[in-house]
Amino acid sequence: MSIWERLRGNPDIIKPIENRRILGISLVLVALVCFTGIDTAAKWLIGHGMPTQEVVFTRYGLQLAFVLLFLLPLHGKKLLVTRRPGLEIARGVTLLGATTLNFMALRYLPLTVTGAIAFTVPLAVCTLSVPLLGERVGWQRWGAVIVGFAGVLIIVRPGAETFNWATLLSLGMALSLALYNILTRKLAGVDSAYTQQFYAALVATVFVAPFAIGGWVWPLDLAGWVAFVSLGVLATIGHLIFTIAHRLAPASSLVPFIYTQILAMSAASWLVFGEAPDIWIYLGVPVVIASGLFIWFRERRQDQAGGQ
Repeated sequence: MSIWERLRGNPDIIKPIENRRILGISLVLVALVCFTGIDTAAKWLIGHGMPTQEVVFTRYGLQLAFVLLFLLPLHGKKLLVTRRPGLEIARGVTLLGATTLNFMALRYLPLTVTGAIAFTVPLAVCTLSVPLLGERVGWQRWGAVIVGFAGVLIIVRPGAETFNWATLLSLGMALSLALYNILTRKLAGVDSAYTQQFYAALVATVFVAPFAIGGWVWPLDLAGWVAFVSLGVLATIGHLIFTIAHRLAPASSLVPFIYTQILAMSAASWLVFGEAPDIWIYLGVPVVIASGLFIWFRERRQDQAGGQ
């Protein structure tokens, strides 16, 4: 008996509502603005002299504090109970790796580039699902993966004079985030979304603390303090809203709107840092998005066919 069959009759697992699509889509758009705010605040702090490991610690330490402050009184000990502690730790480590690599890349790359590379996560998930989840991927989805990574090559242009080695950090971020997504799939229906958020923040905070506490640097001005506090606030709000959105609407309705984050990334990059998107972003991003949407469309059709 699979874990899904065992959990089907478990009354402790909260089933999605999935009947308020417009509200769910609206919440996803708000969550994406929050996620863009996290990267913007991190880039600001790192650019003004705060060590990367300290920014990472602040992002997860504040999120952990907010989770304990607001969620622990509501859920009590249930918030701390996990059926798969090993998976929770592994998931937290992969998320920490993705965040660390992303923040390191943000020191050298515009938000538009890191954001565009992040859109390759569905392509990486599709690739890794074969060895890690035992899924079968047909030639059409493999073709979409190849086209999607061709879109990445258009954006980063390896070999060109403008190529930045930090792009490799951003690609590592996408790979770590793909592993995080796969582990999240394995935990779906096993632990609550609130428990998953608690352990993600706890694991990241504990692992990065030894590297962040020594030589602590505080913000020097009001803008720095706003960015500093925003890291934890936006992370907590964004992930909670994103989770709620997936209870209000099916993922098939939400996925296409996730790609609109490139608009928020472009606006923040231009308005806050004066880094306007170049022509290669406009050429490469549509290719990456089209590939991701094709994979999503194929998976949705297969799910529908399997349920008939």
